[in-house]
Amino acid sequence: MFGVFAFGYFLSALLRAVTATLAPVFSDELGLQSADLGLLAGAYFFGFAALQLPLGKALDRFGPRRTLLALMAVAVVGCAAFASATGFAALVAARVLIGAGMAASLMAPLTAYRQHLSAPAQLRANSWMLMTGSLGMLASTLPVQWLLPAIGWRGLFWLLAGLLVLSAGLVAWRSPRDRPVERTNDRQRLRYRDIAAHPLFLRTAPLAFFVYGGMIAVQSLWAGPWLTRVSGWSAAQAAQGLFGINLSMLVAFGLWGLLMPRLVRRGVQVTRLLAWGLPLPFLVLAAIVALGDAAGAAHWATWCVACTFVSISQPAVAAAFPAEQAGRALSAFNLVIFAGVFSVQWGLGLLIDLLLAMGWSDATAFRCAFAAFGLCGLAAYAWFLWRGRQAVDNAH
Repeated sequence: MFGVFAFGYFLSALLRAVTATLAPVFSDELGLQSADLGLLAGAYFFGFAALQLPLGKALDRFGPRRTLLALMAVAVVGCAAFASATGFAALVAARVLIGAGMAASLMAPLTAYRQHLSAPAQLRANSWMLMTGSLGMLASTLPVQWLLPAIGWRGLFWLLAGLLVLSAGLVAWRSPRDRPVERTNDRQRLRYRDIAAHPLFLRTAPLAFFVYGGMIAVQSLWAGPWLTRVSGWSAAQAAQGLFGINLSMLVAFGLWGLLMPRLVRRGVQVTRLLAWGLPLPFLVLAAIVALGDAAGAAHWATWCVACTFVSISQPAVAAAFPAEQAGRALSAFNLVIFAGVFSVQWGLGLLIDLLLAMGWSDATAFRCAFAAFGLCGLAAYAWFLWRGRQAVDNAH
């Protein structure tokens, strides 16, 4: 069960992160600006996020297997359309299709794990799925850089379309048969509102938007342009740097998978871990902004690893709801995360282009944009602490 789901998520992560490696190619070949790159990368997450609420209902009603297979067919069409695109608008539309098709790549497996695994095993499976995603992002760096001279970026997307067909076949062959949990009735229309009003969801949603979404936005796009345009690295050096960043993330999520079941058994609360660990990424980001062109891949790897604390919030939110609502709870939370990815990716590009138009240098524009992003994350962390203190006061 884990293996076939993990292969599909590996491809999903590769597809969402490959724009960081291809950014110099698109800039040179298509003349794309920062806002264009942000929109192209963010289009994946727009399609991904747009499907999350209907996805949650489909997962709970039809089951993860059938839902995943139906959407993977859309991703295959999207990859073929991207490989065939002749203009920027067509590329963006194809990326939206790919994102929509990959919308269930993590939520379907997590729903299946919620139905079949114990709570500690769910935390481990969640972390190891994210580790598999980091492996996909790893594959989007140097391996893609090596393939480009041989097959080009269009050939790469034809290859990915074929691998998605293979992945869908494995899911159809080896994943657990669906057991529909519930049928639609009138009361279910209110349940997303109930999920969004849950205290844990309300408390962690801003962190999911800015910190979790921001981590993916940087890892899948903006780390590459920082290395080439601020640090002055070549495209090949940047690909090597991205490889190191994603390797660090792979190790971090692997360790989380080993540690989380033990911490849960010892009674350590997820919210306490978040409160302790989340100051780290803000401190590291402040150091990166201060260092400017001296900040390289090692600094961004440290920041991304520090951000992994927020990943434990996702299975915690799912566990706060009954198993028959796991699909909706996970999808609602995922919608917040990927709305954050889209907003941060495009927002950083827009702000950078605005500052460049005002005459700022590349380095200064990037530093200012990331400083603004860091302040948004700090506000989300302050909200998290305030909501926690409010909950304690209400309990007393």
